Amino acid sequence: MADSTPQAALGDAAARQLANTTKTVAQLPILTPRWLVHLLQWLPVEAGIYRVNKVINAANVQIACSQRDESLPHRDESELPQSFVDYDEHAREYYLNSVTTVLDVHTRVADLYSSPYDQTREQLRLAIEIVKERQEAELINNPDYGLLANVHDDQRISTLAGAPTPDDLDDLLTKVWKEPAFFLTHPLAIAAFGRECTRRGVPPPTVSLFGSQFITWRGIPLIPSDKVPLADGKTHILLLRIGEKRQGVVGLFQPGLAGEQSPGLSVRFMGINRSAIASYLISLYCSLAVLAEDALAVLDEVEVGKYHEYAHTYQ
Repeated sequence: MADSTPQAALGDAAARQLANTTKTVAQLPILTPRWLVHLLQWLPVEAGIYRVNKVINAANVQIACSQRDESLPHRDESELPQSFVDYDEHAREYYLNSVTTVLDVHTRVADLYSSPYDQTREQLRLAIEIVKERQEAELINNPDYGLLANVHDDQRISTLAGAPTPDDLDDLLTKVWKEPAFFLTHPLAIAAFGRECTRRGVPPPTVSLFGSQFITWRGIPLIPSDKVPLADGKTHILLLRIGEKRQGVVGLFQPGLAGEQSPGLSVRFMGINRSAIASYLISLYCSLAVLAEDALAVLDEVEVGKYHEYAHTYQ
């Protein structure tokens, strides 16, 4: 039966016609914190090329350490060894790669629909965020300079039993034992490692970085990235040493770009065509270099789908 009660006041639906709506900027669910980009040391590269020079005969350099013979009245004065340190004549050179897109914005849209948010600025913001997401994916997965493609065979190990255990991470630490900086893996692998720690009664402590909490093992934080590949329930856990002075992993970028918005990233206006479409070129130039073989190691065949039943004691 229809409600015949007469309307006594202005209703919500009609009132909203005169009300202003508070709006957010466009939300992009695919955005991530991109911790890897924040944690790397970034080096400016001249002319887009970075050469990693290495010494090839360090183990053969002869060193003398004098010792005093108590039966003799003077120290050992034998002839000193002669050596020199040679350089690799075929040093690897890293070339900056570009992550690029062209953003098109209709001038009519920019003119008419830019309050309270500038449409061109918002379109650029979103496109730049997507480009930066691709940058982190390339740093991990690029077949030329990506982390996974540059792990030396001696620095690659597999899990002991599939799921990532404290023993597995300890084995990984033996590969990068000189000032390791952080583990890098898929969030599901971090959850799997947490379950294995809980099962053993050794819950990992946490540390605060950039205002966020990360679990750690042996004091080394486990950094999540959904760009670490996950296939058939298996992924990888990487361990990195960071920085040029530590002969670690470094990021590379091109400084001084025209239209530079942030290191290595530029936005340039390309003009307006006869269809009134304004175009903007977004370019990000970057690469990554592993300065020493023992600066990077990976744990392969990490299973993320193993769960356990825990015994509970009730009083």
